[in-house]
Amino acid sequence: MIAFERDTSDPAFERIRGDAPLVVSMPHVGIGLPADIAGRLTPQAATLADTDWHLPLVYDFLAALGATVIVATQSRYVIDLNRPPDGSSLYPGMATTGLVPTETFRGEPVWRDAPPTDTQIAERRERWWRPYHDALSEELARLRTRHPRVVLWDAHSIASVLPRFFEGRLPDLNFGTASGASCDLELIHAVLDPVRAQQHYSWVLDGRYKGGHITRHHGRPQDGVHAIQLEMAQAIYMDESAPFALDPALSARLRPLLRACLHRALDWALKG
Repeated sequence: MIAFERDTSDPAFERIRGDAPLVVSMPHVGIGLPADIAGRLTPQAATLADTDWHLPLVYDFLAALGATVIVATQSRYVIDLNRPPDGSSLYPGMATTGLVPTETFRGEPVWRDAPPTDTQIAERRERWWRPYHDALSEELARLRTRHPRVVLWDAHSIASVLPRFFEGRLPDLNFGTASGASCDLELIHAVLDPVRAQQHYSWVLDGRYKGGHITRHHGRPQDGVHAIQLEMAQAIYMDESAPFALDPALSARLRPLLRACLHRALDWALKG
């Protein structure tokens, strides 16, 4: 029987500790908004449309794998946990949102008044950003003492049509490995085997989304930590219009493929 420890002691995240060499990060699922921040959002931003909706439900099989799961509690409008702490762009020359976004994915203003100051951003970084990354580092280090290699899976989703960021419709499954720098090539090939074997979902490796700060910073194959980001088009498991409801039939069809990919990742890690 797999034993778990649930940790809700830090307001920045919830954590479930497992013993398998697999850590799953969900940095954009939070919908929390401190009162002083919530009152400053525009009506468009207040819908929280840019949330990675329902991922804990879509990945509801993680406990059975013995995975460690770290889930953000706060909205990405508070601070984006998948951006570098200095606010530098992940995709120079391309449209993206920053450490504390000033525009939604659709180009609408996030803030009713002036955007947060440098001092306010620094405070949010210490209160919300740093604890999340410290927790990731802690869990990866803990599991590395038990396993020669550990997989970090950074789970994301996004609206399938966003002209600000990409033309047309995004592929269903967007795997990112920082162009091969964040994980062993053998691992990503293993993960993609179930994807190649199916014909329902379109997919791409290191396309528009190559992995954000979490993948690029924590993925260190030379140190036994192998990171993969999966950005999913939300249309394959939910209604992309408010109130952003989960589609039970679509999510049930998707879940076995995700489970197969993570099984392959875990099998690869356990062979190390």
